[in-house]
Amino acid sequence: MKFAIIAAGEGTRLSQEGVRLPKPLVQLNGRAMIDRLIHIFMQNGAEEVVVVINNESPLTKAHLTELEKHSDIPLRVVVKTTPSSMHSFHELSRYLKEDRFCLTTVDTVFREDEFSRFIEAFKVSDKDGLMAVTDYVDDEKPLYIGTDTDLNITGFYDMPMPGMKYISGGIYCLTPQAIGTLEHCICSGMSRMRNFQRQLVSDGLRLEAYPFSKILDVDHAADIPKAEAFLNEVH
Repeated sequence: MKFAIIAAGEGTRLSQEGVRLPKPLVQLNGRAMIDRLIHIFMQNGAEEVVVVINNESPLTKAHLTELEKHSDIPLRVVVKTTPSSMHSFHELSRYLKEDRFCLTTVDTVFREDEFSRFIEAFKVSDKDGLMAVTDYVDDEKPLYIGTDTDLNITGFYDMPMPGMKYISGGIYCLTPQAIGTLEHCICSGMSRMRNFQRQLVSDGLRLEAYPFSKILDVDHAADIPKAEAFLNEVH
């Protein structure tokens, strides 16, 4: 199984708030966010880790080049500036077509034990995708998820609808069938991952929500200590 990281954003809000490092290299408890993800993926049996970064991130490129040279991590780095996260996913997709894969953005913060259970559940699932969800809402523009009583996903919404409990956690486990939907989205001029997710439902893919206790994104400087405190919690 392959794992993929979207790390092509510019991190504008962080830099405007005084954070000098590019987002992938921002440290949580002494470890760069991208290193943390790669380590977790390797702990969960990654055959390959594919990362997309933008052209304006020489520090991140140098960091990953060193990691490739001095470790046994099966790492593939794609350098491409893209207009949206969905387009970044498209740049990665050529390496993800042959088997199941897990995709997330570089600033997604979660508990390692919950992630491992999520991956194991996907490995034995007969669904076309498992989507990490949480009832912890701390996002500026959350994507709400409609489900039935068995946690099958019925839709994705910008605003909460009656009875909705979960929002998207931004971690996607998918089968190669999803790449066909992605190609359709790109050819149709769509952008944004949430529109891709909506198209998955429209195309009839069977998606299941997998609850996490909490998932955070690091979009602002104030999110860094919040994420560190979350990772340090005893549970």
